[in-house]
Amino acid sequence: MAKMEIPVQLSSELFEFLQGEKLVLLGTVEADSKAPGVSAISWVKSCDEKRIRFSVTTNSRIIANIKANPQVVLTVVGLETVYSINGIAAVLEDEMEGVPLKLAKIEVEVQQVFESMFWGAKIVQEPRYEKTYNAEKAKELDLKVYKALMDE
Repeated sequence: MAKMEIPVQLSSELFEFLQGEKLVLLGTVEADSKAPGVSAISWVKSCDEKRIRFSVTTNSRIIANIKANPQVVLTVVGLETVYSINGIAAVLEDEMEGVPLKLAKIEVEVQQVFESMFWGAKIVQEPRYEKTYNAEKAKELDLKVYKALMDE
């Protein structure tokens, strides 16, 4: 039986899907306990097929986790399936400029992309979320965060 090749970059469809406003689960190793940890993040955007950036508050435990162990897994539900994107994360900026909140910029170098949906099923509805604060201010903040994320 031939061994299947594991993709080492995002497909063009997955790259397009990760252009912001998606709920993504981030798996890290907790810096203190060394236990697995999972967090929901939403300021996520793919730069290209090999890099994904996201932002979290500067006081998030995610930052300490990544600094202690940069191996992460991004779980993406969409395109009728579930993807597990393994990568190496690095904090690019401890605090991004041009954003009214204290947010860090983190980049993940994609190592492997697994389709992890169980056999014989497909996702029929993607997860959706609704921001519960002022919609106009939320949109304004999102634009600033995504711009700062993509600034080199």
